[in-house]
Amino acid sequence: MKDSTTTLHNPDFTIYGLKNEHVHWNLSPESLQKITVDKKMGKETVNGTLAVNTGKFTGRSPQDRFIVKDDYTSDKVWWGQVNKPISSDNFKKLHKNVLAYLSDKDTYARDAYACAEPRYRTKIRAIVEFPWSSLFVYNMFLRPTEKELNGFKEDWLVLCAPGYVCPNPEAYGIRQGNFSIIDFTEKTVLIGGSAYTGEIKKGIFSALNLILPVEKEVLPMHCSSNVGKDGDTAIFFGLSGTGKTTLSADPKRKLIGDDEHGWTKDNTVFNFEGGCYAKVIDLSEEKEPDIFRAIRPGALLENVIFNTHNEVDYMDSSITQNTRVSYPIYHIDNIQESLYANNPKNIFFLTCDAFGVLPPVSKLTPGQAAYHFISGYTAKVAGTEAGITEPVPSFSACFGAPFMPLHPTVYGEMLSKKMSDAHVNVWLINTGWSAGPYGVGSRIKLKYTRSMITAILNGELDKVDYEQNPIFGLFMPKYCPGVPSEILDPMNTWLQKGAYIGKAIQLAHSFHLNFEKFAEQASNQIMQGGPLIDQHHHLSENI
Repeated sequence: MKDSTTTLHNPDFTIYGLKNEHVHWNLSPESLQKITVDKKMGKETVNGTLAVNTGKFTGRSPQDRFIVKDDYTSDKVWWGQVNKPISSDNFKKLHKNVLAYLSDKDTYARDAYACAEPRYRTKIRAIVEFPWSSLFVYNMFLRPTEKELNGFKEDWLVLCAPGYVCPNPEAYGIRQGNFSIIDFTEKTVLIGGSAYTGEIKKGIFSALNLILPVEKEVLPMHCSSNVGKDGDTAIFFGLSGTGKTTLSADPKRKLIGDDEHGWTKDNTVFNFEGGCYAKVIDLSEEKEPDIFRAIRPGALLENVIFNTHNEVDYMDSSITQNTRVSYPIYHIDNIQESLYANNPKNIFFLTCDAFGVLPPVSKLTPGQAAYHFISGYTAKVAGTEAGITEPVPSFSACFGAPFMPLHPTVYGEMLSKKMSDAHVNVWLINTGWSAGPYGVGSRIKLKYTRSMITAILNGELDKVDYEQNPIFGLFMPKYCPGVPSEILDPMNTWLQKGAYIGKAIQLAHSFHLNFEKFAEQASNQIMQGGPLIDQHHHLSENI
């Protein structure tokens, strides 16, 4: 893309309250990288990839994310800890302050769009303080052609001012000096006080997670997705550490995207994004070849440490465990070029069960699928956080609670209906422990998990016999090609059956406790999709 504003339209930025002469318009990745290095805001690795430090914030700040509560949002948003309200007046005051702050600075503007499926294309204009933030926008969103840029009029505006820290937070209805605010009426994402680029991406994602289901009948999903040579689409949900990126990278299938997708009423699955934002902690070419090879000029590394040879030490987490890289999706070879496909056939819920009690693979009924989708379960293992000495259950509604403005049951009911209408199979895959909990048992081998997923995609589990887990109610296949049959029922792998039952009841109870906050708005079918017993029930004698 050309750097000069003369070859494209030259928009009047005074309409936003900005001084026009300070805005650098649609600069190329090469120019943005050069400016970043020249201004000593970043440095280049041995292979020429730009690396920056995001400063105080090396991750999102969920407690400082707000949605403007107004006529449009008041009765739609599920208000609470995740979706915190802010008044329209306070938003307008902060908006005015950010514009005044940016008017004294060089700023970098970029036009882009989200949603690869043309019917749902959402045009975005991002005006940011830092040149490398504009590179992030280039990498992560879809890139218009020069022809599409002429006459471009945004649907949503992103204003990002990391250097603006609100001096009097309480007066503006916020918690501290940084903030990320979504205004659905003004169609603006306003970010201040944080240079963490994920706030830009997740601001737009959160907006789409309300607009698409409410206005377009599209289910938004925090998932990865790929498509086989016969056109069958697979969807992978999973929280951090469950294998979402690893398992969706399949040399025999084309990647649609690795994080954010929509599922339309006529069964198209499309990527929201034009890039990937991957964790790089402990990265190696052997573990994640696609990500490793995508880190080349044009990519943007965040918060990594260099060794004495000016090479990135991916093992070093001294700044943060959340080291990241963003890169345009064309840095990956095996991509579905349109970034959308039809015919969803299989959905995988990935969980890393550190208790070692969930089956490695099980088939879900529509009610179970909605229940487990709304639950969004995985487990934190000992040592991941201070004070954690044994596995701790972790639940994130819809496998993406921080980005879901609507009540989780809205998304759960949509998923159930789409499942039934499209005759999709939903599977729960445990990528965690077997033969005991973390510290006793062992992690299920990746080659076995890959064999399970391959067998499902090839239709090889369609006609095998299943048995029902007596505690969780999940249907476990008795046979799976390439997988030892004795590990398919987790109880068989434990030396002491009583210990398995006790630990399984403990986890089942955690599911029930977590689901209490959703129960009032959940249908009977969803409620019946949970574990068969909790602490108030007794196991039957035949277990």
